[in-house]
Amino acid sequence: MNLLAEVSGNLNVIGYGLGAIGPGIGIGLLVAKTQEATARQPEISGKLMTNMFIGVGFVEALALIGLVAGFLFT
Repeated sequence: MNLLAEVSGNLNVIGYGLGAIGPGIGIGLLVAKTQEATARQPEISGKLMTNMFIGVGFVEALALIGLVAGFLFT
């Protein structure tokens, strides 16, 4: 019975690790496309950076929701 509790704890960590892959990829793509757009049109870099930070906030919220869900559903 004690072994089952240890396995479920490890599964929670693995589940959050898998859940963090999506936001990690999302932030990577968001920053890459912003850099590409800034290289193409440097004059709108301020507006692009503002939109990028808003997008990063939304994507990062997904990772935080996953972390909180991991604590709630244990």
